[in-house]
Amino acid sequence: MSDTDSEQLEEMSDDEKAMMEDWDSVDDLAGGDDSLDATPEFDGGMDEDGGTRILNQEEIDSLLGFDEDAAGVDETSGVMALINSAMVNYERLPMLDIVFDRLVRLMSTSLRNLTSDNVEVSLDQVSTVRFGDYMNSIPLPAMLSVFKAEEWDNHGLLVTDSALIYSIVDVLLGGRKGTPAIRVEGRPYTTIETKLVERMVGVALSDLSSAFDPLSPVSFSLDRMETNPRFATITQSGNACVLARLRVDMGDRGGRVEVLIPYATLEPIRELLLQMFMGEKFGRDSIWENHLTQELYKTDVQLQAVLGEKTIPLNDILNWKVGTRVMFSTTVDDELELRCGHFPMFRGPVGQKQGNIAVRIEKYIPPEEDEEA
Repeated sequence: MSDTDSEQLEEMSDDEKAMMEDWDSVDDLAGGDDSLDATPEFDGGMDEDGGTRILNQEEIDSLLGFDEDAAGVDETSGVMALINSAMVNYERLPMLDIVFDRLVRLMSTSLRNLTSDNVEVSLDQVSTVRFGDYMNSIPLPAMLSVFKAEEWDNHGLLVTDSALIYSIVDVLLGGRKGTPAIRVEGRPYTTIETKLVERMVGVALSDLSSAFDPLSPVSFSLDRMETNPRFATITQSGNACVLARLRVDMGDRGGRVEVLIPYATLEPIRELLLQMFMGEKFGRDSIWENHLTQELYKTDVQLQAVLGEKTIPLNDILNWKVGTRVMFSTTVDDELELRCGHFPMFRGPVGQKQGNIAVRIEKYIPPEEDEEA
């Protein structure tokens, strides 16, 4: 201990000296063992040599959102989560969930009739993706069916993975039940396989048309089938699309079908898809509107026929007596004005019908525009 430390120790109070002795006893008990160190380990960004700590590759991938352990998981992290945050909440279309639920029920029945087998179709997920990101994530080999929405004059994409392709071929060609389909990877699909898958795609597109019918009638027709994603480009890579992932199970066989529809294709029925339930009128009640209209037609309205108008001083009106005659400038040929309250409505000549004074409406007086408007 130096002289300076001795002077500072003498200046300390008795309580401070007792505290210092307690800390010294704790250090003696620890004996330099790291496991008994009460202070949590924190390197503060420094390595063991005292230099700046450098992140390893796993930490960099986690920071950027390229974690291999999270591959196949829809949730992203890091910088990728910030980039894709706008895409996740691009636009909520509640009615699409109902459309795809209807598609699942229709496809289950149609594929059972097509394959004469027990087919179960389930909806895994409905999400929003960028077209370019999705095309880069398609597991190959696969069949990409480009279809066109005739009434909307735009295209969509239906992707069938290899597992479902071989399962459909095996079932339609009389494969045994309970045996998985034989896959031969690394070769192009034959004409027979393509035609069989085309039959299934035609059934799926017909069901998709039926699913949209209660909302807006549309017919989807198969345009072409591709095996290379480069030749199945239907929109720009940065455009947002709706992706529906369907799972098709046929006993021990099955696979996935993915329906990709760009937002540009759905634009003609966007207002209908924003509804929370079928037939919603965005706050309007058609029953109440019809009832109110019918009741308004039954309302009694008073019309006044103005025979003439004249401006008279108040002093002259106070001098009026019973029998006083007021002269107007109206002649027999002048048209009278019909008013509803203070608003002029019609003009027409005056006459007589069945002993009553009558006015024949010949002209409609449009309402005056508000000066402030």
